Amino acid sequence: MLITAARLGDRYGYHRLFVLGTVVFMAGSVAAACAPDATFLIAARLVQGAGSGLVAPQVLSIIQVAVPAARRPRALGLFGATMGVASLAGPLIGGLLVGADLFGLGWRSVFLVTVPVALVSLAGATVLPRTRGAAGQRVDGVGVLLTTVGFGALVLPLALGAEAGWPWWTWATLAVSVAVLGCFALTLPHRPDPLVHPSLLRDRRARAGVLLVFVFNSGVPSFTYLLFLHLQSAIGYPALTAALTSAPFAAAAVLGSRGAPALARRHGSAVLTVSALVMAGTALALAPLIGTAAGRWAALPVLALGGAAFGSFTTSVFALVLARVDGSAAGSVSGLLPTAQQLGGSIGVAAAGLVYLAPAAGRAPRFGTP
Repeated sequence: MLITAARLGDRYGYHRLFVLGTVVFMAGSVAAACAPDATFLIAARLVQGAGSGLVAPQVLSIIQVAVPAARRPRALGLFGATMGVASLAGPLIGGLLVGADLFGLGWRSVFLVTVPVALVSLAGATVLPRTRGAAGQRVDGVGVLLTTVGFGALVLPLALGAEAGWPWWTWATLAVSVAVLGCFALTLPHRPDPLVHPSLLRDRRARAGVLLVFVFNSGVPSFTYLLFLHLQSAIGYPALTAALTSAPFAAAAVLGSRGAPALARRHGSAVLTVSALVMAGTALALAPLIGTAAGRWAALPVLALGGAAFGSFTTSVFALVLARVDGSAAGSVSGLLPTAQQLGGSIGVAAAGLVYLAPAAGRAPRFGTP
């Protein structure tokens, strides 16, 4: 939904799409909480995902179009800090709710808690600038179809392939994805109202930024995924304890995000290089530490250092890419950047799961014995 939603925001207005997406997400949350079976729950989660996909690009587009250039780095810093707070609050709140089992709701409370969050978002939307859409701009229906099929065919086998044992249909679906997305890329310059603004295809910085976001997020979500998986499955931590153990990462990400705009202005793209190297060093240092009880205490400051690097990279790359994007292309890049995040995360988590769960000598987890 992300690329399509970004273009819909250009056409109908970012504020309107933000409100619509929030309402759709809230409806999906209520449906998920009331799900009588797994099939209904999956359908409700699709509705949630559609709502979230409608909302996400509008935030970056509003920052890019409505915030003055002098204040934009600070706004992007706050945006990055918000992502850090959310990554911390989500697991903590989820662990608390499941552990508390309020009113006997169990896991259903995890979905219900998003309803007041959505209501607060709707209330906050009243102060967002009401940008007008471009009345003469049409949404590329063919592009919407190609990206929806292409990205769907890419994510589906990555999400289900390992558990299903990689049957033939997973490889066939991946082949369909390559063909459809290739068709989209080749025909994009020749369509009258392309889904992605043509200027982005000529912008080397924008292309490199989207690629960097994709590559970096192929590693970071898989890093946190493996950490949670190991703490709960191999060591036996409950969800809340695992969330608290990884909390320094998310908390430090807030600090890294807040300081990133100033660092990006002073040092430019060097901030990305240093942040990526620190993140890689964090992963290497954590692997031997997490295997012992004493090492897990020593891992906390290492996690904090990695979180600061994650926050710094994410905010800096967004700021550096968006700095030179003109207003007409804001919607496109606001859809491409989170799309690169999500696709990188999907591919990285799938690959990490394969490596971690692969049979090893002595049947020990890849991070070492607890």
